[in-house]
Amino acid sequence: MANVVLKVEGMSCGHCVSSVEKAVSEVGANGQVSLADKKVTVEYDEAKVSLDAIKAAIEEQGYDVG
Repeated sequence: MANVVLKVEGMSCGHCVSSVEKAVSEVGANGQVSLADKKVTVEYDEAKVSLDAIKAAIEEQGYDVG
């Protein structure tokens, strides 16, 4: 399993947290959002999902991944 912390711009409320965590979950990873830090900590299996796919899933929700 791999772990990465991604900076996510544009999150401002609980709905944003839910959207990001759901998007990460739907591609097969686990995400924990810190709204105050504007970051999401992601744990994923590199054999099953790529970091690019995780970033794309978050960006599809309308957020910028740094």
